[in-house]
Amino acid sequence: MSTRTWKIAGINFDHMHMGDLLRMVHEQSDAEIVGICDEDPARMTRAIENFSIPPERVFTDYRACLEKTKPDLVILCAATAEHGLWTKRIAEFDVNIMVEKPFAASLAEADEMIAAQKATGKLLAINWPLRWLEGYVAAKQLIDEGIIGEVIEFHHYGGNSGPLRHGADKVVITPTAEDKAKSWFYQRAKGGGSLLDYAGYGATLGTWFQGGRKPIEVTCVVDEPVGLEVDEHSVTVCRYAHGLSKIETRWGTFTDPWITQPQPRTGFNIVGTEGTIAAYDYSKKIRVQTRETPERKKWPANALNPPFQNPIQYLLHVLGGGELERGPLHPEIARIGQQIVDSAVLSAREKRTVPLVER
Repeated sequence: MSTRTWKIAGINFDHMHMGDLLRMVHEQSDAEIVGICDEDPARMTRAIENFSIPPERVFTDYRACLEKTKPDLVILCAATAEHGLWTKRIAEFDVNIMVEKPFAASLAEADEMIAAQKATGKLLAINWPLRWLEGYVAAKQLIDEGIIGEVIEFHHYGGNSGPLRHGADKVVITPTAEDKAKSWFYQRAKGGGSLLDYAGYGATLGTWFQGGRKPIEVTCVVDEPVGLEVDEHSVTVCRYAHGLSKIETRWGTFTDPWITQPQPRTGFNIVGTEGTIAAYDYSKKIRVQTRETPERKKWPANALNPPFQNPIQYLLHVLGGGELERGPLHPEIARIGQQIVDSAVLSAREKRTVPLVER
C-alpha cells in the first residue's frame, strides 16, 4: 500500500471556492498544502488561519511558489476571464492542474488551456462542485442503467443569492455597494455575470446526462440590470436533434440552496423516453417517474464513497493510476459545455438564435 503524500498548491484566490478546496486537501490524509499564492496577501489570511499554513508556504509570486514547493497538483481559482492566462503560466512548470469552474470565458481560451496542458502531458481537470452532490450522481447512475430510457430533455435552474453574499465554507457575508463595484464578478472584462458563472453547470452536467451529445443551435436572453455591466439572470434554450433543453442562471435567488431551497428550486429535471428524474441541489433524495410507476417515487441519493466524495480525493485517485471518467471534469465534456455557453453569450449579444459555436 502506497504511503505517498501528495503535494498540493493553491494559486490565485479570485474565487472564494479556494477556501473550500483547501479544506478538502487539509482533511485528506495523503495530501498536504505545500503552498498558497495570491498577489494580495490579505486574501490568503483566512486560509492561513484555518489550515495553520506556515509563513514559508505563503507566496505572492506564483513562480517562487511553484519552484520552491514543486507540487503534484495545483488548484487554480482565478477570475473566469483569466483562466487561460493562469493555466498557461502554470503549465510552464509541468504540473497537473485543476481549474475551479467555469472552464473559461470563451471556447478559444478553453482550447488554449487544453493545448497548454497537452504539451506537458499533465492532467487538466475542470471542477464543477455539483458533480459531487449525491443526487446528481444517483441521477446519472439511473440514466446509465436505462431506467428512464434515452434522455431527450433537461431543464436546469442554477444560482444563489449572489456571488458576494457568501465566502469560503459558505460563510454568510453582507456586501456593500462598493464591494460590488470592485468585484471581478461584476466586471465584464474579467468574465463576470451569472451567465458565465453558472450556465456551465447546466451545460456541462446536461451534456454528461446526455452522453456527450451536442445541440444544433442556441438561443439566449439576459437581463440588463441598471447600473451593472453584467447580467444577473439568463435563460438559454438549446435545440438538439432529439428535442429542446433549457438552462437558466440567477444571481438573486430568494434563499441560498445550501441553506433553504428557493422557489424555483435549483437543480435538474431530466426527461427520458421512458421516465423522468427530478434532482435538486443538496437533496438526499431524487424523484423518479417511469411508465411502470408514473406516480413520482422517492429514490435515495446514497452517500458517496471514496475516492468519489470530492474533487481532491478523486483527482489524487486519478494521479495514482485511476482513469479520468468522461464526465464533467474531463476537458472533452467540459469543452462541449463551453461551446454551449459561448453560443449563449453570442446569442444574447446579437439577440438572435445562433448555431452551436465550433470555432
